[in-house]
Amino acid sequence: MSAVLTVLTVLAAVWVGFSAFSLLRGASWVVDALTEYGVPRGWWPWLGAAKLAGAVGLLVGLAVPVIGTVAGVGLVLYFTGAVVTVVRARSYSHIPYPLLYLAPVVGTLAVGAAV
Repeated sequence: MSAVLTVLTVLAAVWVGFSAFSLLRGASWVVDALTEYGVPRGWWPWLGAAKLAGAVGLLVGLAVPVIGTVAGVGLVLYFTGAVVTVVRARSYSHIPYPLLYLAPVVGTLAVGAAV
C-alpha cells in the first residue's frame, strides 16, 4: 500500500466524517440546506449514519481493501444522490458543496485502483 493512498484515504475519511458529524449534531448550515432541498427530517439521522459508516469503511479499508472499496463506492453513490437532490431543488449555487465531499472519495478510489 502506498503512502499516498494511506494519506488520501485518511483525509477523505476525516472529511466525510466531519460531514456526518455536522449533520448528526444539527449544524444549521447543513440542516437549513436540507430543509430547503425538501429532505424529510426523519431521514437526517439515517443520512448522517450512512456518511459515518462510509468514513469508517474507508479507514477499515486500509486493512481490508475490499471494505474500503465498497465504502468508497457507497459514498460516491451517496454524494451523487446529494448532487441530484440539490439540482432537483433548483439550488444550483449549492452544487459545489456535495462535490467537495465527492472529489476526495473519487480520488481515493482512483489511487486505490492504480496501486
